[in-house]
Amino acid sequence: MQFDVLIIRVVFALALVVAGYFLGPIRDSKILPAIIGLGVAGAIIFFETRVRRASLKTLIGAGIGSIAGIIGAFFIAILIVTQRNFLETRVAGLTFFLTLTIMLFMAYVGLMVGAAKGEYIDLTALGGVLSGERSTKWQNLILDTSVIIDGRISDISETGFMAGTLIIPQFVLRELQQVADSADSTKRNRGRRGLDILQKLQKKSNVEIEISELDFPSVREVDLKLIELAKQINAKIVTNDFNLNKVARLRDVKVLNINELANALKPVVLPGELMKVIVLKEGKEYNQGVAYLDDGTMVVIDNARRMIGKTVEVSVTSVLQTTAGKMIFGRYDPELQTIRNEEPRGRQISAADR
Repeated sequence: MQFDVLIIRVVFALALVVAGYFLGPIRDSKILPAIIGLGVAGAIIFFETRVRRASLKTLIGAGIGSIAGIIGAFFIAILIVTQRNFLETRVAGLTFFLTLTIMLFMAYVGLMVGAAKGEYIDLTALGGVLSGERSTKWQNLILDTSVIIDGRISDISETGFMAGTLIIPQFVLRELQQVADSADSTKRNRGRRGLDILQKLQKKSNVEIEISELDFPSVREVDLKLIELAKQINAKIVTNDFNLNKVARLRDVKVLNINELANALKPVVLPGELMKVIVLKEGKEYNQGVAYLDDGTMVVIDNARRMIGKTVEVSVTSVLQTTAGKMIFGRYDPELQTIRNEEPRGRQISAADR
């Protein structure tokens, strides 16, 4: 998609340059019109890139405002022209200049004011295609470095729950490449894993990937660049970075946190329920054992110190939700529950998994 747009822009610029060179609007010079054509093409392309990022409300407001400004300037110009007969011939050029200046001034003011106030337009009242602006406003999803390295975004996108275009900023790719080239083996492996995840996403037919070339040289931190980009293109940030999550929400940018999604999808257990787990190790308190569910949730079990390495039935006493995740507290009662050597609900996990 980006390559096709680039080709169209290059062809458009070449067309203006060739037209300026061969048509020769300026006498005794062919190079100068070609240079002017290239400059005009650059200005038009720059204007087009800015318009592409504007919302439908902004464009409608700008159009209405500019039309209103031109109409106002037209009536002012009529008043000036009607007085032209009373002016001397030597100031006729000044009259034309004033008319043109007022026309451009009114059009510019109408354009800028209309664009600024366009967000107040309610497109749902118009119905049809225009009413879809609200529903599609937040369909662009910007991935940050942490969520790419994490890897779960690939599985989530495959399920179809994340509808929309996944946008990978160029500055995120640069940061990911720096991590992959790090001298630290741990960082290097994490960076390479992130690059592998991106290749995996690109191969999925149901996922639309777009590389964004937008950058903000005046902003040094990648997190702040992500926030500025999200504001400019009306997108959500997909991350598992706790600090970026907080800062983005303070700046009025919507965030999809993978960790919050994972916590929300963990199985719900209530006090009094029975669950089957393997006691893996000793707890911090006296006579406690510790087990883990398949999703990594820690289960702290009273009276289970002697049952390490065995499968037991535990009665849930309470559930604690923390910022790090969920913890389940239970109690093992040998008089009421029997030890069963069946497939447990929990699994043994290594220290690296935790």
